[in-house]
Amino acid sequence: MAVVQPSSSTAGFFQAPPVIPPQYTIDPSSASQSASSACDDRIVQRILSLYLPQPLYQHVAAPLSEFARLAVSPKVTALTVDAELNPPTLHTLTTFGASNSVDPLRTGEGWRSLKDIGIAEGVVAYGYHDESTGELLIPYNRRIQQFVTLHLWHGTAALTTCPMSMTDGTAVLLRRHLRDADGDQPGVVKVLAEAYRRLTSSDPEVAWTSGQWMTERKGGSDVSGTETVARRLSPTEMVDAAKVDAVGMPLGSWSIDGFKWFSSATDADMAVLLAQTPEGLSAFYAPMRRRRQHGATVEADTEMNGVRIQRLKNKMGTRGLPTAELELKGMRAFLIGEEGKGVKEISAILNVTRLGTASGACGYWTRGLAVARAYSRVRRIRGGLLQDNAQHVRWMADETVKYWAASHLMFFGVALLGASEHDGNMMQNTKAKELIPQDKKTLELLLRVLTPVIKAQTSLASVEGLRACMESMGGVGYCENNEDGGVMNVARIFRDSVVGSIWEGTTSVMGEDLVRALKGRGTTDTGALQALEGWIANALACNTDFEVECKAINKSWAAYRADVQERGLDELHYCGRDLLNRLESVVCACLMMYDAAGDGDYIARVAAKRWVSSRINESPSNRTSSMQDEMVMDRQIFLGIPQSTAQSRARL
Repeated sequence: MAVVQPSSSTAGFFQAPPVIPPQYTIDPSSASQSASSACDDRIVQRILSLYLPQPLYQHVAAPLSEFARLAVSPKVTALTVDAELNPPTLHTLTTFGASNSVDPLRTGEGWRSLKDIGIAEGVVAYGYHDESTGELLIPYNRRIQQFVTLHLWHGTAALTTCPMSMTDGTAVLLRRHLRDADGDQPGVVKVLAEAYRRLTSSDPEVAWTSGQWMTERKGGSDVSGTETVARRLSPTEMVDAAKVDAVGMPLGSWSIDGFKWFSSATDADMAVLLAQTPEGLSAFYAPMRRRRQHGATVEADTEMNGVRIQRLKNKMGTRGLPTAELELKGMRAFLIGEEGKGVKEISAILNVTRLGTASGACGYWTRGLAVARAYSRVRRIRGGLLQDNAQHVRWMADETVKYWAASHLMFFGVALLGASEHDGNMMQNTKAKELIPQDKKTLELLLRVLTPVIKAQTSLASVEGLRACMESMGGVGYCENNEDGGVMNVARIFRDSVVGSIWEGTTSVMGEDLVRALKGRGTTDTGALQALEGWIANALACNTDFEVECKAINKSWAAYRADVQERGLDELHYCGRDLLNRLESVVCACLMMYDAAGDGDYIARVAAKRWVSSRINESPSNRTSSMQDEMVMDRQIFLGIPQSTAQSRARL
């Protein structure tokens, strides 16, 4: 009998460290957008192939491939660990006890550096600036490029993508008012133009980030309970008050007082907030800092613009993100749009930040799957590798299909957003030309009705998906693995992901919003059902390889449409979460089938069939092949193998 040597802290079995590859890789010698590649995340290449015109492949793909490497490089993941272990701190008093209005909030080096990297890599700017395409001069959906960049970044970014999402939404809002007249607010057009320039800049030395302050103790998601009050300054007060913000622009003619109970991105350069005025709830732009003034002299240094940080929130996750309670006293601001129309104005931000939340959910999820996949390739159990355990691979293949469905749903919303902002004809030279309506009204109706579905369902699914990724690694997955650059720390990503189902509206709030989008506040037909009906019919018409699945989807949709049409508002609100879930099932099925039919990729076809059979009532079973063939498919979906090899081993 062999003698077993005892192990110690430095001897015995040691697990080989998993290697997390870049999420997206291209073949530099290939000009084909659909060429076989070594992508760890298949969905990225499929999204680019679906929504971007073929000639832009190298122009867009090359920088994405480089950024995917940067996102998992040790020098960058070390910043993620720093942001997690060195959270923001609050210093409300000076040495001798006076109120500190100069630098009360201090953030770590990791947090600041990750913000700068995101800005420089275009996680906001790509959505606004038409990068040169050389002689191609081909219009394309810049939102796809922007959100794919975000998708590659979320797993590393330590929630710096949160202020970027609010910055993006604020830029959309301000863009709508760049041609407004000053009216009774001298200088407002110039101020908003300068803010917009900075919000959309890719230069960290110039760029701004924006906060979004709506939540108060009384109201929560119900902003009608807002107790912050704004009053217009008199001409005398305007003369006597401080005149310029931190970059020398005029301060607003309104003064705001109140208390904001939850403000993410407290280190932002500006904020959009809601406050009560004589005409009702109104939206305001306010810089975070203003130049200090002593007598008749305005000094070059700055202080907070009437903002006192009361305390930082102690949260389950998002530890690097400075979230605080704020007391506002004499905060100078400009009114945005019409007085009393604040909720309408702020909705422009919410539409973007809800898509940003969904983007974060999918971005965290893909990192969790990448770690689980890499771990399965090196973890030995009972003399073999975990990746050879059929039960394990089947489970994780099913989890991967759920992730692919969520990503398709999220990027479809992104494509709708981009098309709504620009000429819808930009999709004509893409594989997705039948998915994106050219009619502006139909396009906007789809975006309106699907945004709450996208935000709610991807947020919930990613939490469960990341929990599965943690479980797949056993005790290692449950640990806070900040060693080796922290790239193995799925626990951190899980903690951060949980907030997605809460902020920008909980799932229940999204259910209520979906009902409003479908049926209005009464029995008025909003047109959303008709838009969905036409879109589903059009998407299914392209799926000749999925005859049985199409019949099941049509039946499911007919039942859904009848429920919405026949039930009253109270009953629909009661079933709000179910409505979200059922609509997600149908739309994801259409998207996955459309994508698979576009190039005949049989792995994508299997994934689409599995989604339909698991989510659509009265659909065929997804286990119709032999167990051996199903096991081959499981490995292809979860672990990935070259398509040519896979095709020789299994057929549909």
